[in-house]
Amino acid sequence: MTEHTYEVTVTWQGNTGTGTSGYQDYRRDFLVEASGKPAIECSSDPAFLGDPKKWNPEDFLVASVSACHKLWYLHLCAVNKITVLSYVDAPIGRMIDTHPTRKGHFTEIVLRPVIELSKESDKALAVRLHEEAHHECFLANSVNFPIRCEPVIV
Repeated sequence: MTEHTYEVTVTWQGNTGTGTSGYQDYRRDFLVEASGKPAIECSSDPAFLGDPKKWNPEDFLVASVSACHKLWYLHLCAVNKITVLSYVDAPIGRMIDTHPTRKGHFTEIVLRPVIELSKESDKALAVRLHEEAHHECFLANSVNFPIRCEPVIV
């Protein structure tokens, strides 16, 4: 068993002079940094007083699940002699923040990749490989909500 670690620094940048003296008195801005990588300016979702121009944790979760699935899918295509020429996903994450027994939580993520294959590639196999990619995806194996994939092969 190999353990992998991921270290980042998340620094709150929202103190407007009085800290968190009141709910409206601070910004939700923060900076995400990792050694050797560009910093990312972030905030909370605008519904929670965040900056709509910045990435928020929910955006990151949806993007991360999509990226993990894509990376496994491309790997599986390569080893199965499926030539992917392009892959563009427009995933949707759904979260509810009012629930009688739980705080806000994701109810699902729907991946919607549009994939272009070479003419020689087996389209049926390319579609089936999404299921295998889902089972291999580290993030899909780590969350407690469904992830669906609705691929379009062109």
